[in-house]
Amino acid sequence: MWRLENRRWWHSAIRAIPGIVVVASVTFICFGLGLNPTATGFLYLIVVLLQSLLGDFVSAAVVSVIADLCLNFFFVPPVFSFRVSDSSDIWALVSFLVAALIITRLTTQVRREAQTAELHRQEIKLLYQLAQRLLALDPRNEMLANSMAQFRAVFGLKAVCLYDGVNLELHHDGDVDGDLAIRTRATYISQRESDDAVMGIFTRPLVATGRIIGAVGFDGLRDAELTAGPLTTLAATVLERLHVFRDASQASAAAQVEEFRGTILDALAHEFKTPLASIVTAAGALRESAQLSPEQLELADLAEMEASRLAQLTSRLLRVARLDREEIKPQLETIDLLALVTRLVEQYSKRWTDRKFSAKKLLSSAQVSADPELIQLALRQLLDNAAKYSSPGSAIEASVESQNGFVVVRVWNSDSLIPLAERQRIFERFYRGSETRHVAPGSGLGLYVARKIILAHGGNLELEGAMTDSGTAFRLTLPLVASESLTDEP
Repeated sequence: MWRLENRRWWHSAIRAIPGIVVVASVTFICFGLGLNPTATGFLYLIVVLLQSLLGDFVSAAVVSVIADLCLNFFFVPPVFSFRVSDSSDIWALVSFLVAALIITRLTTQVRREAQTAELHRQEIKLLYQLAQRLLALDPRNEMLANSMAQFRAVFGLKAVCLYDGVNLELHHDGDVDGDLAIRTRATYISQRESDDAVMGIFTRPLVATGRIIGAVGFDGLRDAELTAGPLTTLAATVLERLHVFRDASQASAAAQVEEFRGTILDALAHEFKTPLASIVTAAGALRESAQLSPEQLELADLAEMEASRLAQLTSRLLRVARLDREEIKPQLETIDLLALVTRLVEQYSKRWTDRKFSAKKLLSSAQVSADPELIQLALRQLLDNAAKYSSPGSAIEASVESQNGFVVVRVWNSDSLIPLAERQRIFERFYRGSETRHVAPGSGLGLYVARKIILAHGGNLELEGAMTDSGTAFRLTLPLVASESLTDEP
């Protein structure tokens, strides 16, 4: 810092030399012509003004002092002496020096403001040029690396470094040493800017949508007070634009995957249904034939029953896939939910003979306004899960009761337990627990679609909060059509 100040003073002294030479020339000419102090003083003021326009304040002040001394020594009686015989001349010399310094100060200030305005204009021009280049970059082709190159090229930086806090990536261009990278990361962590004017390194956090998304560091940035802020804003814009592009690309890819998955499911369902229908027809024809033995007749019945069940599963799979992609619009009609639950429990008890299914009825009827097909799909999903994720011999109970104008269906099994860490995610799309993946196959859509169906009917599907070693229970609620028409069983 001391060397910098010393060099500045020497530079000002050198810039004062032309003004000193001009003062000497004016002194020689005016003394030879015998001009009075007043005329000579005005000429000196013109020299001081020119020096203020061409030099800095220090050089102009030096020229002012020398001009005042020359005026005193050569033109104010007694000449060739710094003594002043008349007191009015003393005030004239002081006034001359003060006027010269004021003129110097004002002229220097005006010139500095003009230089600052010009510098602002140049910086705005460079920022506009940089913004144009950044907007022309393709987000698909190394956008951050190319952006760093543009920052460095337009503003003549030694190096520039950008840290992406979202993806934990560091991008840089130029002669980047470890210090700049470390400072940039530290700025993101501390969320505070850091300036080192001596080293010429400036780091700033990048803010977008009210949050810190990264940090940027500049090495060799000139006029940081003018450019650091706008450059930081441009860097934040570039990084946020890349994040938005990546999110949009992922969303588009996910939509394409969903469309492709739906097409595959439609095709598979169609290919499955045609041969299954043929199997069911053939099995029925064989069963009606009088030439079959009792053992063959039993096998024909089994083939027909299993083929029908596979056809139903295929239809359910296709229906679930379509409900996942589409908005659910129930075709409402009044149904007895109690009767539906009872019928499904009977069906599952016949299918899963190694499970102990039971229905607990706490009311005589439960009239709800619902889409029968959709509600049956949701209930089947709960009963399927209770059966698939429990061991043989487990008890599975479906209870129906009314509470505050709602019918509550509770599906409970005594065996399977859901880990506490996974309980908040079981209704997420495609989510499957770490343990369930090894127990039974699945897509992770069942509970998601079931909850989507119930919500579309104005109800709710949730996992009961109190989980004990006695099992797991899902709670389904739907609004009753007319609660006053319900009567509890004695």
